[in-house]
Amino acid sequence: MGNKNIIGARVTTARKSQGMKQIELLTKLQLAGIEMSTPALSLLEGQKRPVTDIELNAIADILNVSVNWLLGRDE
Repeated sequence: MGNKNIIGARVTTARKSQGMKQIELLTKLQLAGIEMSTPALSLLEGQKRPVTDIELNAIADILNVSVNWLLGRDE
């Protein structure tokens, strides 16, 4: 794992627990106005790419988790 973000592993966990493939997450991100490529999502999940606040918010909404949970700040 990289050190460019702290949410990557949790994005993967939440996505897989919902039976969602990366392509499905990418499609939902596009519908939310977030343009992200397959390699960019792989890098994000591998913690090798920074995440913008806009992406963070959209990912939390799509995966139905809180931003705090993604950040490791369990409620």
